[in-house]
Amino acid sequence: MTHLKPNKAVIYCRVSSVKQTKEGDGLASQETRCREFAGYRGYDVAEVFRDDVSGSLKERPGMRLMLAFLKKQKKEPHIVIIDDISRLARGVEAHIELRAAITLAGGILESPSVEFGEDADSEPSRISFSDCRAAPAPQECGANKEPHARSRHERILGGAPPIGYRMERKPGHGKFLVRDEPFATIVADALQGYASGRFETIVEVKRFLEAQPAWPKDKHGEIHQERINELFARPVYAAHMTHEQWGLHLIPAKHEPLVSLETWIAVQERHTGMAKAPVRKDFREDFPLRGFVTCGDCGEPLTACWSKGRSASYRYYLCDTRGCAMARKSVRGEVIEGDFEKLLGALRPTEGMFNLASVMFQDLWDAKTKGMEGQTAHLRQEIVEVDRKARPTA
Repeated sequence: MTHLKPNKAVIYCRVSSVKQTKEGDGLASQETRCREFAGYRGYDVAEVFRDDVSGSLKERPGMRLMLAFLKKQKKEPHIVIIDDISRLARGVEAHIELRAAITLAGGILESPSVEFGEDADSEPSRISFSDCRAAPAPQECGANKEPHARSRHERILGGAPPIGYRMERKPGHGKFLVRDEPFATIVADALQGYASGRFETIVEVKRFLEAQPAWPKDKHGEIHQERINELFARPVYAAHMTHEQWGLHLIPAKHEPLVSLETWIAVQERHTGMAKAPVRKDFREDFPLRGFVTCGDCGEPLTACWSKGRSASYRYYLCDTRGCAMARKSVRGEVIEGDFEKLLGALRPTEGMFNLASVMFQDLWDAKTKGMEGQTAHLRQEIVEVDRKARPTA
């Protein structure tokens, strides 16, 4: 007989004290990871049960409510999702008894962190490797009895925060990504410069970063292209997170972005070759509009050339698109550039545009000032360190 796997789930979260509930984000971060895991597996979360008691205790209010809920729904078994095996219990005896109780109530344990070694219908007394992890090491029973759960940021980032950010604990929020100057301003300048075309190539970005005294470099004072590729690929700089294994793609985060999401996407398009490059790179002063003015018939950019007359040479713009009705029909450079000059002279920015530009320049000025202050502080710290090392030892 084939048993269909349940598609409904409940979540169980636990921290070891009421204080952690009020001052930390352990319960919230556990619930977030469990919900992401449920979404990845296609489960509908029916209820969330929470406890703020030690993992060594078997009698817990939240656990009791969850078991009662599972028994009522026994005809329709539910998946029981826990963030980690230590959330269920901190001792082997308590772990076995609680796991048996969950199985008897019709629950099936799953976790984004571990694979359980037994089925719901199996005897829970048979301990697998994952069960043995519930037994705390001697050193854990002391100061580290309830280790702090890594936040979702740390798990998705896979370790230390990226350059430009640092972790800072905020009351009621736990660890949070905050700007780390002067690196944050340097990252923003590099990404915005590449997105806008101010830096045409990766080599120009490389030179820009190598010119920053505070930016980390190798022993030769250089930055490898792989580091720049990693810098470009991280949506965390646009305050978004991606974790393909969990089925997450560009999920908004709560920390401050260094660049807008539009800027980050523009970087990806340029970096992967999706963005359109300029028509020509050999721009010359004698044809300033070449590549920018398009044909009125086919819409393709006009090319330009010199044409020699009897007594002098003349500048012409023309369409060189095969099949176009205007192909090879030229316009004098003085005419088209004169019309363009008149068009520019007729443009008048609105008051709203002036105000917007003023705000943008002020924001840019403030960011540059903050970045320079960060670089100055970094250089002063380096001077102090060099001076300390240069002093003769007594």
